Amino acid sequence: MDTHLHHDHTETHLKSSDFLRDVVIGMSDGLTVPFALAAGLSGAVESSSIIVIAGIAEIAAGSIAMGLGGYLAGKTEQDHYDSEVKREYYEVENLRHREIEETKEFFANIGLSPALQDQATEEIAKDKAKWVDFMMKYELGLDKPDPKRATKSALNIGLSYIAGGVIPLSPYFFISDSTEALKFSVIATLICLFVFGFFKSKTTGVNPIWGAIRVTLIGAVAAAAAFGVARLFEH
Repeated sequence: MDTHLHHDHTETHLKSSDFLRDVVIGMSDGLTVPFALAAGLSGAVESSSIIVIAGIAEIAAGSIAMGLGGYLAGKTEQDHYDSEVKREYYEVENLRHREIEETKEFFANIGLSPALQDQATEEIAKDKAKWVDFMMKYELGLDKPDPKRATKSALNIGLSYIAGGVIPLSPYFFISDSTEALKFSVIATLICLFVFGFFKSKTTGVNPIWGAIRVTLIGAVAAAAAFGVARLFEH
């Protein structure tokens, strides 16, 4: 019963970690890239409408590209696991003696006596599917991925990118002068970057204040560089 509860807890933890990683990837780029684009265009054009159009186009393209990257990463993980499963089935069926020795070696490494090694190996080798699962986990260190992981990752990253990108772009919807809109965009985005960096660092074990400052500085530098380059080419 204790083992079952521990297993459930682990699975939930892993799923939460995957979701958190997707949100971090999408949100961090979503806040930074459209922010830098809007700042750069604000240094070159006066009309906010142009920046809104360009910003929406960038958010659409960026969210699709980021989501596709997440999908391909999840699909690659699934394909790798499937190929390793096929290889393990082949080895269990055709190289049984070697697999038995590897299984005994695992039990020896965790301190079982030779008699218990033989008994445990004999029991686990009775069920081919369970034996393969055992070898996947303890020989190769691979857990079976969620079959829907690729699709979930694409949606999580894409939507997080959109959510992050709307924040720096939102002032341009209501303020026609791009320079004035940029001021509000900077304030809103830097606050969001700080909050995002704080919680991101807190969940990953990094000093929250330092992590928040670091994320905020990265976004600020990117936007300042884009704005400066636009001004330079304008003149």
